[in-house]
Amino acid sequence: MDLHQDRIAGIRVVRGAPCGATWEVAERLKGTPLGDAAIRAGLETQYFCKANPAGWDPIYGKSPVHFAGEIHSKALKKALTFATGRHRTERGPGGR
Repeated sequence: MDLHQDRIAGIRVVRGAPCGATWEVAERLKGTPLGDAAIRAGLETQYFCKANPAGWDPIYGKSPVHFAGEIHSKALKKALTFATGRHRTERGPGGR
């Protein structure tokens, strides 16, 4: 992930959803403020996801579209911690 002035400048997708929503979302997040990025990633994923929204999962109680949105949002949060360098300081000295 590339950042510029507290905004997303670019995202390189390492592994994405089979439907292709991940790559579309990565493009649409360019220019997004860092504070809004995780929420927007989840919403954009739900819009572009090709899964059947009526197919509710009986275990999680969510549609695949909502589940995909949560997964993408969490992945973006994790990528942001690495891109901003916060992963080094959150664990204490030596990264432990």
